[in-house]
Amino acid sequence: MRYILLNKPYEVLTQFTDEAGRQTLKDYVEVPGIYPVGRLDYDSEGLVLLTDDKQLQHRLSEPRFKVPKTYWVQVEGQPTPEALENLRRGVDLKTGYTAAAEVELLPGAPELWERSKPVRFRAAIPTSWIQIRISQGMNRQVRKMTAAVGYPTLRLVRAAIADLPLADLQPGQWRELTEAEVGRLTEDMAAQTAAAGTFKTPRTSEYWPGGVPPGGKKGGGNRGGFTAPGTRPLAARPGGKAAGSKLASPKSASGKPAGKSAGPKAAGGKPGAGGKGFGTKPTSGKPGGKPGAAPGGRKGRG
Repeated sequence: MRYILLNKPYEVLTQFTDEAGRQTLKDYVEVPGIYPVGRLDYDSEGLVLLTDDKQLQHRLSEPRFKVPKTYWVQVEGQPTPEALENLRRGVDLKTGYTAAAEVELLPGAPELWERSKPVRFRAAIPTSWIQIRISQGMNRQVRKMTAAVGYPTLRLVRAAIADLPLADLQPGQWRELTEAEVGRLTEDMAAQTAAAGTFKTPRTSEYWPGGVPPGGKKGGGNRGGFTAPGTRPLAARPGGKAAGSKLASPKSASGKPAGKSAGPKAAGGKPGAGGKGFGTKPTSGKPGGKPGAAPGGRKGRG
């Protein structure tokens, strides 16, 4: 397995091909069979992890595993304490609120390389650097976050993925992860996988002792076994089961399930009138036949 950490330069696509002829990862990493874990915007710089470990790639890309990523962000203006607190709590991006983030105002610019295209800023307006650590992966999330609190992003550098730092990698340079780094990464993913688990719909007994809500009855008409306050049970279809329910099979006097048909069989072995619902044949099974009757003259139940 290969695990590669690349410092993606500015204006490079996080993919290996481009029909428009723009620079891609292939211009910097000529290792066959590897793919990027997630993406980094064309106009952003910094760390991208590449691997041929498909399982790890999937887990690191899954939002539910919440792999933290750290960004250094140059913004226009000097963010107020209120703006920083809003970033920490989450901001409305119109498509939804961002999750809580770790946000810190840096005392100065981090030691970085000169960008291939200089940052354009207004001389009369100062700039600031903030560090943002998030576990989400919305489209252009960091840029939208700073804009939402009134401080547009001028430059964005991904400084870390989980505990893998940028360190002294220069733009276009890459290195293999050490065995220890791969081990920590896989251990973290195993722990997060166990913590994430799989969702199971709880049984009624997990909500209410004995499986019955206050004032309720066992064997309710819905799958959960109870009806939410202020709602009514779904009406039953004529001749069928209640919508969204699983009704128990009726039992005979002996306590055994009565089978498919609710009534005794008619002559010829066809179900009685209480059997199947809509679209059934006459109970005798023949056109114009008489209703099936059990021995003794009783008709099947309706």
